[in-house]
Amino acid sequence: MEAADLARACAMKMIEGDEVRRALGIEIASVAPGAAVATMLVRRDMLNSREMCHGGVIFSLADTAFAYACNSHDVATVAQNCSIAFLAPARLGDVLTATAREAALAGRSGVYDVAVRRQDGSPIAEFQGLSRSIGGSVLAEGRRAAKD
Repeated sequence: MEAADLARACAMKMIEGDEVRRALGIEIASVAPGAAVATMLVRRDMLNSREMCHGGVIFSLADTAFAYACNSHDVATVAQNCSIAFLAPARLGDVLTATAREAALAGRSGVYDVAVRRQDGSPIAEFQGLSRSIGGSVLAEGRRAAKD
């Protein structure tokens, strides 16, 4: 399977069980090896008391793009560490796009940069994620039961 086809297949598998993505209305616009683009409309239920999109929601959008990018090689991968810098507020009705790209991949660790932009291209946040592969195939995994 070509790398681009593999990345798309991994994304389709992840979409099946991604309840947070579904709840937030995040759409996966594109996936490629080591890259992903996710979009989200800022809804009223995403606003904080200052009528700005809650930072945790913006983080979730960026983290989602990160997850699809770092799992695009069909190696089960999780976030090990993430940071975000908020640059401007997002408001009701804004369409946000998170563009993730692989900056480095060495052994079981990867570094991913995610830019979050408003529909006019203006910056909202910059996110950096450190990934850690946990082994196994994304495509071969079933939905795992949560362990308490």
